[in-house]
Amino acid sequence: MWISTKGKNAVKVMIDLGIYIGSDPVKVKDIAKRQDISEKYLEQIIAMLNKAGLVRSIRGAKGGYMLNDSPDKYTAGMILSAVEGDMSVVDGMGEVSENLTDIVSNRLWEKLDESVREVLDKVTLADLLEWHEAMFTDQYSI
Repeated sequence: MWISTKGKNAVKVMIDLGIYIGSDPVKVKDIAKRQDISEKYLEQIIAMLNKAGLVRSIRGAKGGYMLNDSPDKYTAGMILSAVEGDMSVVDGMGEVSENLTDIVSNRLWEKLDESVREVLDKVTLADLLEWHEAMFTDQYSI
């Protein structure tokens, strides 16, 4: 599995939207500025998140984007899958082979895949927001 810049930025966008939950919809230009992502590229990412049902757009002068649900409903795996697609750690997993070494090595890849999926399916956007808040609080302690 290779998490691209698009995947990393999708997580950043979701964290940004989570920080501003309960406020007016967030404008793309504001996210782009805060996250140092070009607006055009960000629009592509948000379109993918929107298509996956993770965010929704609000039209109008006060329009922008919002999370479609509460942060505890989103996992890191959901966010990454929305922009990355298949999250398997090794290409060709599940291919049938009669070669004993293929069968044995595939067991390793399956275990690795299970471990990665466990983390991605366990960590929620709410967790990421808690980590963000803790870092923000630690950074400004007196």
